[in-house]
Amino acid sequence: MKKTLLQSLSVACLCTAFSLSAAAEPVIGQPAPQFEGMTTSGETISLADLKGTPIMLEWTNHGCPYVQKHYDGGNMQKTQRALTEDGVVWLSIISSAPGTQGHVSPEDADELTASRGAYPSHVVLDPEGTIGRLYDAKTTPHMFLINASGTLEYMGAIDDKPSARPSSLEGAHNYALAAWDEVKAGKPVSESNTKPYGCTVKYAE
Repeated sequence: MKKTLLQSLSVACLCTAFSLSAAAEPVIGQPAPQFEGMTTSGETISLADLKGTPIMLEWTNHGCPYVQKHYDGGNMQKTQRALTEDGVVWLSIISSAPGTQGHVSPEDADELTASRGAYPSHVVLDPEGTIGRLYDAKTTPHMFLINASGTLEYMGAIDDKPSARPSSLEGAHNYALAAWDEVKAGKPVSESNTKPYGCTVKYAE
């Protein structure tokens, strides 16, 4: 009897641990995982501080051909501008570890923003990959839309053309922009979880 009870407790503990682990991952319709990070200006920014404002997270790596497609073709800037002009806080997050593709200093990150005519509200440096792993960010780009109440509304690709070819921008359906338009209109996001594409995030080993 005692053995059975102990076995049951052990199973219950394992199930609880698994549930807590699963709950930590981003889930559509659930509160977005809380984080804080450092911007290129040296400011600490946290999700909690931004509550009451919609937020778009964009994982990026300037050396990635897929990212280059969206910036060189102006698609990312167009999406950034449309959302930020609507009052969305846009956080471009760089989770590339030191010595890997896409890792930059704060000064280099700011120069990239200026040279590309980009419109992020802030660029967040995450060289240890803490925020990236918290959100299970897999590719650059990888997009996450959080509503003003802190609920995750969309995660996945920026559009439906998983190619690095510049010509693939033509006729592409912008998932991120469409998701924001639906959230802004008070509608549920019709395509809330899509498969991201791009270069793998260059996390530290």
